[in-house]
Amino acid sequence: MDTVNFLFVSADAALITDLAWQVRREGHDVKYYVEAESDREIGDGFVPKTDDWRAEVDWADVIIFDDIWVGSEVGTGALARELREEGHAVVGGTPNTDRLEEDRGYAMEVLEDHGVNTVEHHVFHEFDAGIRHVQANPAPYVIKPLGEVQNVKRLLYVGNEDDGSDVVDVLKAYKKAWGHRMKGFQLQRKVEGVEIAICGFFDGNEFIDRVNFNFEHKKLFPGNIGPSTGEMGTSMFWAGQNRLFRETLGKIEGWLAGEGYVGSIDINCIVNETGIYPLEFTPRFGYPTIALQEESIESSTAEFFYDLAHGNEPDVDVHDGYQIAVRVVLPPFPFDDEQTYDENSRNAAVVFETQSREGIHLEDAKKVDGQWRVAGESGMPIVVTGKGETMGAAREEAYDRVDDVVMPNMYYRDDIGERWVDGDGDRLQAWGYLGP
Repeated sequence: MDTVNFLFVSADAALITDLAWQVRREGHDVKYYVEAESDREIGDGFVPKTDDWRAEVDWADVIIFDDIWVGSEVGTGALARELREEGHAVVGGTPNTDRLEEDRGYAMEVLEDHGVNTVEHHVFHEFDAGIRHVQANPAPYVIKPLGEVQNVKRLLYVGNEDDGSDVVDVLKAYKKAWGHRMKGFQLQRKVEGVEIAICGFFDGNEFIDRVNFNFEHKKLFPGNIGPSTGEMGTSMFWAGQNRLFRETLGKIEGWLAGEGYVGSIDINCIVNETGIYPLEFTPRFGYPTIALQEESIESSTAEFFYDLAHGNEPDVDVHDGYQIAVRVVLPPFPFDDEQTYDENSRNAAVVFETQSREGIHLEDAKKVDGQWRVAGESGMPIVVTGKGETMGAAREEAYDRVDDVVMPNMYYRDDIGERWVDGDGDRLQAWGYLGP
């Protein structure tokens, strides 16, 4: 493919730096815009920046949005639709696909309208109403905040008590502490099983043949303990359009085509011997999922996204085995504490014991005079990945690479991928979900 102009847009926080860096390393021209002032140094030294993304629209052959948020409001879907109507090739959503993430009740309605089984769920806009529901229908529930506050990951709560008493206690606490910001929440009945995300890439008309199946590790500590984070690591593999895909994303293919959606869309599910139960959508790239997907794409990443944006039925070669990603973080992640960040992490050097950067992916990092440094304010500078014919081999390669990273005070989970090895893979196979 000839040299192509790619414009990457972070209309809020800087998330897509690594993909921009990958496309540039493949020889294409890149410009990157970051709206959040605190994040504008992220990617410096790795990718060229622009201060006005709209001024670059006519320059760009492909425009890529990284999230649904424009500041504190949902809105990149509307921007992407506007640009498509003007004739531009865009990777991004629509107002309705943005709503799949922002409004969990609407997401469940879309699934039900297209014949997808869903777990029992209820949306509330008053805490007392939710409390009364749990008391009248005692069971374990999951609390999922709606709207802007859902980005505060530690507010997601998974109940453990059969009578729902812990959920009632948490809702009462949230009413006092978060009532001014949490405008609504969804209660989902808790379902036991294997948690798996089905991720497809949609070109505006249909899904590509290859489907990505990934396993999120959201808790801070090994063993799935501690506060929820955006993500501490991911394990994954690629396969064909098997039963898991056909009974979830496959059923909304026509709806997505009607929307003109282009990009990655992910549906997280609980699977057990009785069925598949969707939990939530991610109608955008996942993080650090996209870094691991890049690592596992063995053909041109730039050509893949160019074809996706232009509806050219993209063909992609992917690693046939397994992959894992480990997020390497610094204090105060996953919390916000400016003093702790200033004392431990701001501008810290990211040092490597080898010359190789194989499997190393950018998050909140910059390069100054050739030295990698921590950037932004979140304390998550890099993601380290590994591949292998087995999940165990992928783990070994990734953690060998982590051992070559030197940052004072860094921490990470050392159990990414273990759930698959310890039985999740066997259970999914025994229940007949994986297929070819």
